[in-house]
Amino acid sequence: MPHHLLVKGGTVVNDDRSFRADVHCEDGIIKQVGLDLAVPEGTEVVDATGKLVLPGGIDTHTHFQLPFMGTVSVDDFFIGTQAAVAGGTTMIMDFAIGMAGESPLAAVEKWRGWADEKVVCDYSLHCAITWWDESVARDMAVIAGEKGINSFKVFMAYKNVFQLPDDKIVHVLKHCKSIGAIMQVHAENGDIIDEQSRRMIDLGITGPEGHVMCRPEEVEAEATNRAIMLANQLNSPLYVVHVMSKSAADRISEARRRGCVVFGEPIAAGLGTTGHHCWHHDWRHAAAYVMGPPLRNDDSTPGYLMHMLANGDLQATGTDNCTFNADQKALGKDDFRKIPNGVNGVEDRMSIIWEKGVHAGILSPSQFVAATSSNAARIFNMYPRKGRIEAGSDADLVVWDAEASRTISAKTHHHAVDFNIFEGMTVHGVPLVTISRGKVVYAHGKLMTVKGAGRFIPRGAYSDFVYEKIRVRDRANLPVGVKREPYSGPVIKL
Repeated sequence: MPHHLLVKGGTVVNDDRSFRADVHCEDGIIKQVGLDLAVPEGTEVVDATGKLVLPGGIDTHTHFQLPFMGTVSVDDFFIGTQAAVAGGTTMIMDFAIGMAGESPLAAVEKWRGWADEKVVCDYSLHCAITWWDESVARDMAVIAGEKGINSFKVFMAYKNVFQLPDDKIVHVLKHCKSIGAIMQVHAENGDIIDEQSRRMIDLGITGPEGHVMCRPEEVEAEATNRAIMLANQLNSPLYVVHVMSKSAADRISEARRRGCVVFGEPIAAGLGTTGHHCWHHDWRHAAAYVMGPPLRNDDSTPGYLMHMLANGDLQATGTDNCTFNADQKALGKDDFRKIPNGVNGVEDRMSIIWEKGVHAGILSPSQFVAATSSNAARIFNMYPRKGRIEAGSDADLVVWDAEASRTISAKTHHHAVDFNIFEGMTVHGVPLVTISRGKVVYAHGKLMTVKGAGRFIPRGAYSDFVYEKIRVRDRANLPVGVKREPYSGPVIKL
């Protein structure tokens, strides 16, 4: 028998408008949106009276059960996606990351094997490229053409681990364009970080503050600008992950004003807190905030990045959720270079952005939807299947109470990690009910998830949202040589 669900009495908010409507879902798909809908007898009803009904959030950047720096992040795909739906996110995008010499295709299959049996909501993958030869190019073509993954990430940092030199990044950019994909970049100058981190140790600075001091804004801004230049020269699209500083955001904004096809992704951590915590007198507290690029000490940075979202200079939001417990972070107790990088965020992203954006008067509710789901769906070629409430879209919905508030705490969150970087923060905007694939998976504080119920969402190549402008620029900027008579004059002898 088909499963029917009706979300009744709420105000639907899409990225372009808000309107009073009920939402009728059948077998995981939205069938009708409107008032006075005719639905079958026995339809499950979710009361949204006086509340907002939003598209489920899309977290563009997670790292669940990631092997990293000698250990593994503690939020696996089951715990991580449970935390996601508890916060109003119904789709996550994780990263398949192989080491140098490992087949990217094999990495994708490995991550699929980990995720498919555990996820409680839908997910997709990006694929990291950590080395280059022609076999990698062949794998990328298969991954984009047959495996439903249209985004490939390179690292300009993590020297001798993931870092890719510029000449290899050029190959990735060219190949992404040839297969209709988009290249993502972790933009930091890894050579300077390596040099400056050794200097910090030589100066006797071994604590978490050393991690921040060896990665100043200039290091992020330079790499961001360099990645944009490389992509622009090849007219290949670029997506900058975890934009953490004002200066890096400015480089993206300036490039977009020049017509470059580049997108920027701030994350919940950078929008909701700062790097001052890395100077905390309690080492375990300070280490909990270590991530790369680092949280900035400038108190104005979160608001600045939020205004960039409101202006359209930055587009989508993720979390870089990569959680390590305090005892794991203590691997770097004597050397900040050995602290596993990563923070939480997947459960709190939606509320953080509502509090710092909508409640603060910077974002409208429709802009909030754009920043938390719709823009990501467009960039990664899932729209309007995801990020939209309309007939034919996936039934991923959140009943949102804009007036309610909650206080964030590790004591009540759904993560496996023993710390929360937003500890004690009171946020307005609370998910009351989360619906994934037309079924209630979280309601009024209670999880109702089924392990493995989520599905991998394939994404086709050549997203129109990304590639329409690339095609126009290719035609408009085609180099044309000067027609002239062949030179027939004297030439010196060498």
